[in-house]
Amino acid sequence: SGHEPAHAGYLGEGMLDGAAAGNVFTSPIADEFEAMIRGTDAGEGVLCVVKNYEGDVMNFDTAAEMAEMEGVEARQVVVDDDVAVEDSLYTSGRRGVAGTILVHKCAGAKAAQGADLDEVARVAEKVVDNVGTMGTALTSCVTPEKGEPTFDLGEDEIELGIGIHGEPGVERTEVMSADEITETLTDRVLEDLALDDGQEVVTIVNGMGGTPLMELYVVNRKLQELMGEHGLETWDAWVGDYMTSLDMMGCSVTVCAVDDELKELLAAPADTPALKR
Repeated sequence: SGHEPAHAGYLGEGMLDGAAAGNVFTSPIADEFEAMIRGTDAGEGVLCVVKNYEGDVMNFDTAAEMAEMEGVEARQVVVDDDVAVEDSLYTSGRRGVAGTILVHKCAGAKAAQGADLDEVARVAEKVVDNVGTMGTALTSCVTPEKGEPTFDLGEDEIELGIGIHGEPGVERTEVMSADEITETLTDRVLEDLALDDGQEVVTIVNGMGGTPLMELYVVNRKLQELMGEHGLETWDAWVGDYMTSLDMMGCSVTVCAVDDELKELLAAPADTPALKR
């Protein structure tokens, strides 16, 4: 919990059939995962999309074993789209962040077509292999339990490469303009993806919960300029709060390379509280 509308906001036609929520910034326990798996199984197995945090992965592994003892096949795809850091307080390897929503959309659309578990998992992994994200924080978030900022940022400081639980980023720097922030985040993502000229992409400017939509569109304007400068073609651009960090001010930039298959799945109908197509 704390990342709303992720993930319960994406329950519905064409996306997710279930979502397991732990306490604020805490993985669901294995029993909660297992209840979700059993509750969503229609006899063909269940694909679980898990962000790469040690607690989530460990608890899912336990839940999958429990479900399989009941005769339910459970598969997992681990999302690790955060290009900022290779290891953090919560992870071995890269963190899973806003690119997860594109995995939900494509896998959900594939499942809605009637594809089997192998095909749905293949599409999910394809998105993971082609997406990168990096975020920034202008302020800390305030968790209900603590009631005060989880880390200290000076009035003239921002954190680059922040995680969605307030984990440290790669650099603490003086306040930068929106254009400078966007360029810094985008360059890191594109360096990681190493895309060819002419590649079509989907971009996301994701708000962290406390940033006005108007400011996110300021970031998007610069992001689209940068796509053109790097020889990339934006097929679709998403702007809004898709995966937040309570009331943190800041945003993340996501770029995902797409082909005809992924474009078809991203454009397929979806009817959920947080996303409609």
